[in-house]
Amino acid sequence: MLRRILTVGVATALLLGSLLILLGIIGGQLETRVAVLAGLMAIIPLVIIVPTYLWLDRYEAEPVRYLVSAFLWGALIAVVGAFWLNTLGLVLLVDANWVDPFATGAVYLAPVTEETLKGIGIFLIYLLRRHEFDGIIDGIVYAGLIGAGFAFSENILYLGQAYTEMGNEGLTATFIVRGLMGPFGHPLFTSLIGIGIGIAVSSRSTVVRSLAILGGWACAVLLHGAWNLSAIAGIEGFLSAYITYQVPLFIGFIGFLVWLRRREGRLIGQHLSPYADAGWLTHPEVGMLSHLGTRRAARAWARRRGGLAAQRSMDAFQDSASDLALLRARLVHGTAERDAARREMVLLEAITAHRKDFIGTPVL
Repeated sequence: MLRRILTVGVATALLLGSLLILLGIIGGQLETRVAVLAGLMAIIPLVIIVPTYLWLDRYEAEPVRYLVSAFLWGALIAVVGAFWLNTLGLVLLVDANWVDPFATGAVYLAPVTEETLKGIGIFLIYLLRRHEFDGIIDGIVYAGLIGAGFAFSENILYLGQAYTEMGNEGLTATFIVRGLMGPFGHPLFTSLIGIGIGIAVSSRSTVVRSLAILGGWACAVLLHGAWNLSAIAGIEGFLSAYITYQVPLFIGFIGFLVWLRRREGRLIGQHLSPYADAGWLTHPEVGMLSHLGTRRAARAWARRRGGLAAQRSMDAFQDSASDLALLRARLVHGTAERDAARREMVLLEAITAHRKDFIGTPVL
């Protein structure tokens, strides 16, 4: 209990402190009306990004408080830390009479500092809430929301500066590049770290875990640096890089997400089958839990049968079953947490209780 209170207290202090610093940074660089305009425009890409990552997180949805914490880490703590480190690095480069310090900072310094700070957020979730981190999908979801938060705050500064310096033309051009052509930039970069940590979660080898995390971080830094390099290469260089590798990479990433989601459904069916053999579930229930379409149909059936309360029980039944399947996968691979056996029994009892709630509800 004391550990939880301390964790919440430290996190709250960091978030509030970062918020005050960020507001000071924005207020020092932008007029209030410009900041508000930039903030409203920075929200638009979130309408695309956030639903995409939540769509991926359908079988075993992460707790809302952790998703919000991930977004706030990116939007506040990571942004403020990166602003300070990037500014310090640029000052050092200028003082050292470095050739083209701004390009060096954009291509080499910023990717390292920004991806490191964003990656720390994912790693902290893994360390502090290990039972909520089941593998690659969870890593990508948390990473995507951290990246979305980071991009949101960064976009406010970039859009506001563009409007201040070049008016509507600069604002429009910056929004097209950052909001329309590259809205998944930061989420995609950081997702590579999430993939690395997700692989580490599923491995018993210390070497594999270390290489997966470092490899994911290195790939995120390289991809981020390549994006920044194309951004300072002029319009022709940017468009050439955008068409030749950035768009194909993004399409490949979306295809990978679709494959991951389908794979998770198959894994849920595979790892719940032993519980059906043991009588905790029925095999038709396992079939229903393995596909999103049949899950939706089951929730609709519960709603018709017993109203909103029955639907909520079905939701809880499905969530608990998904948690159980992914816990079973970790048990099979020998990567489960120490209290996995106790948690397994808790989930089995929860499944039984939730089933009783929606099956036992009278027809309305």
